[in-house]
Amino acid sequence: MTQDKVTLAMGAGGKQTAKLIEEVFAANFDSPLLTADDAAVLEPPRGRMAMSTDGFIVSPSFFPGGNIGKLSICGTVNDLACMGARPQYLTCGFVIEEGYPMEQLREIAASMAKTAAEAGVALVAGDTKVAGRGQVDGVFITTTGVGEIVEGAAPAGAAAKPGDAIIVTGDIGRHGCTILLARDSFGIEADVTSDCAPLWSSVEAMLKVTHDIHTIRDATRGGVGTVLYEIASQSGVGVELDASAVPVDPAVGGVCRMLGLEPLYLACEGRLVVIAPAEVAPALVEALRGCPHSKGAAIIGKVTNEKPGWVVLNTELGTQTLLPQPTGELLPRIC
Repeated sequence: MTQDKVTLAMGAGGKQTAKLIEEVFAANFDSPLLTADDAAVLEPPRGRMAMSTDGFIVSPSFFPGGNIGKLSICGTVNDLACMGARPQYLTCGFVIEEGYPMEQLREIAASMAKTAAEAGVALVAGDTKVAGRGQVDGVFITTTGVGEIVEGAAPAGAAAKPGDAIIVTGDIGRHGCTILLARDSFGIEADVTSDCAPLWSSVEAMLKVTHDIHTIRDATRGGVGTVLYEIASQSGVGVELDASAVPVDPAVGGVCRMLGLEPLYLACEGRLVVIAPAEVAPALVEALRGCPHSKGAAIIGKVTNEKPGWVVLNTELGTQTLLPQPTGELLPRIC
């Protein structure tokens, strides 16, 4: 393909469309399950299955630690993992703006293939559309995933119980901070890289310790704070956090202090919030720390009967305060 930009003809369904798909997508998503037919033919899961779909419109589409392609795989794979499901199949749909650089599109496709391989998931079907200039901001991607739920696993937002421990799988807020800095709206320079990563291996390691894990959530839009408020509401419980135990990268903490931001509300794309019985929590943390994307796992608080629906923060000064409930939209288009 000689063009260095995506053209409208590449989305018209003819020869140029076939060439785009062959040279960019099929070349990277090589799999016997990915055919030229109208649908993939797949073996169904042996037990219960989980299914999730998500759209990705991040701006900028390339950022330290990843790009929209890597993000699109991680986002859906992690949603499946949070249900205790081993990811099996993914489909992806592209909407590409006319004039988008072919080199960047190839890099996105290569990143998707690499991330899918790490996650152990097969890309089995897709769709490509080209929109006119100004109709799309570069490239939008939608992914849908199917996974097989591990027998005996049943994590849910409504399953948290008083006495449970609260675990995060690493330092928080890095993706949101990375996107904020990549937009260069504030002229701040800091060494911050997105935590974007596929997390099935971390969930699988926990499930080898115990299936008695009450809740698993990935802390994407709205961050850890929003996830904990959602769980507190769904389970009808209170949440008590130890501020000194919440892991925050020093660079992220510095940016937050400069801009008056709360790290608990900055997005993550490679961090889980895990709620499990207190007696198994240390073993879960140990298992998580043996995984590549959760080496900084830590217990940060507990579930209580007090103040149902609220998140209470034990501060480093020895006082208690209510974590303000999230309102508005802090960082639009972080995923």
